[in-house]
Amino acid sequence: MENRNAGELNALLDIKRKAGAAKFTEEKNRIYAAGIKSVKDSGVLDRALNVGDKAPDFTLKNALDEPVGLYEELKNGPVVVTWYRGGWCPYCNITLHYLQDKLPEFKNAGATLIAITPELPDNSLSTSEKHNLEFTVLSDVGNNVAKAYGVVFKLTDEVASIYEEAFGLHGVNGDDSNELPLAATYVIDTDGIVQYAFLDADYRKRAEVSEVLAALNNLP
Repeated sequence: MENRNAGELNALLDIKRKAGAAKFTEEKNRIYAAGIKSVKDSGVLDRALNVGDKAPDFTLKNALDEPVGLYEELKNGPVVVTWYRGGWCPYCNITLHYLQDKLPEFKNAGATLIAITPELPDNSLSTSEKHNLEFTVLSDVGNNVAKAYGVVFKLTDEVASIYEEAFGLHGVNGDDSNELPLAATYVIDTDGIVQYAFLDADYRKRAEVSEVLAALNNLP
């Protein structure tokens, strides 16, 4: 479901969005707006896993090179899976920091929080360290898990060019596909069924923790 609620987290992200828009040239703002429209027009929101769907199992390495399996984690309770584009993305960094602050609330709800990024493991470790993250960060190199969940899209050539020049997207992700995941969030119950889905073409918008917690508290 596409979500437009402007709660606490999205209010923080909106401050960043307005600052960025004021700083960028008119041309850069046009390129980024066209990039978001391209995601919306790609059909990825319709293809993505949604409420009621069975979540595919996966095993990915964490920042310490240890395997973490979704269905293994589900034995301990529900799991919140959230994607972020990379440590280079300011909106992702704001969100990761916010999620860390709210981690006790996830734990109180009996849930495990997992963040997934297409970045190479060395880069995801630096993100974890930078934010002192106490939840699991997994590297999905090549976006294979993201593809199984249907949340992958291809950047426009113009946006990809800006990212490559600014921080070397291909080197960070270890491929030249110019593909990224939506900033999607899922609540998955212990049967592996999606009970909440946040899907939005605009990477500057994220699932509100209050909504995620409400979904967790409504689980049977």
